[in-house]
Amino acid sequence: MTNNTSTKLTKVGRRGDKGAAKRVARDQRTRELGDSKTASKIRFSATLFRPAATGKALSWTFLNLPKEASAKLPSRSMTSVQGTINGSPFQATLEPDGQGGHWLKVDRKLREAAGAEAGDVVTLEVAPAAEEPEPKVPADLRKALAAAASKAQDVWSDITPAARRDFIHWIVSGKRAETRALRIDKACDMLAKGKRRPCCFDRSGMYDKSLSCPIADDSETRR
Repeated sequence: MTNNTSTKLTKVGRRGDKGAAKRVARDQRTRELGDSKTASKIRFSATLFRPAATGKALSWTFLNLPKEASAKLPSRSMTSVQGTINGSPFQATLEPDGQGGHWLKVDRKLREAAGAEAGDVVTLEVAPAAEEPEPKVPADLRKALAAAASKAQDVWSDITPAARRDFIHWIVSGKRAETRALRIDKACDMLAKGKRRPCCFDRSGMYDKSLSCPIADDSETRR
């Protein structure tokens, strides 16, 4: 009886040891994940610029990410991030500059929250967004989709927000109104055929030179 009891206790003890080991391993993985999340944050400083005059007053500003900061991002194309600017939280999508880097549009609300003006140096801490935000659909594309074949509408609803963003980015990157209208027609046709991404679109702008960052106002660059 004593031997049987001893054997059972030993087995229980071993199961307990295994359970404890699993808990330790799980805690270690949790700590490692936490460390990786911390390590994935990209910290940098950049100057806020006002875009060159285009004939109408613009309230937004922009900044260029340093090359070393841009290189840490997972993609040379549009990348959604979340983080802080001068300690103020924000979530946005970085735009490709056509040279392997990225730039960020800073609207007036975010700029004011950061307590900054054009010409100021701001400090940012960003990381890839945990969840891809839903992109804003331009009115002309929304109208075309409403009139498109049901298959196109179904595919559009089924694809991911990132895929919808790519279609929108491809359409709005057209320089002329005619190009934009043509791309909207092509997008509806591709969707109707079940295609889930725009075909042959250089998302980084590095090869077809279709994308670039805004030109800074001269008076700001001289400050």
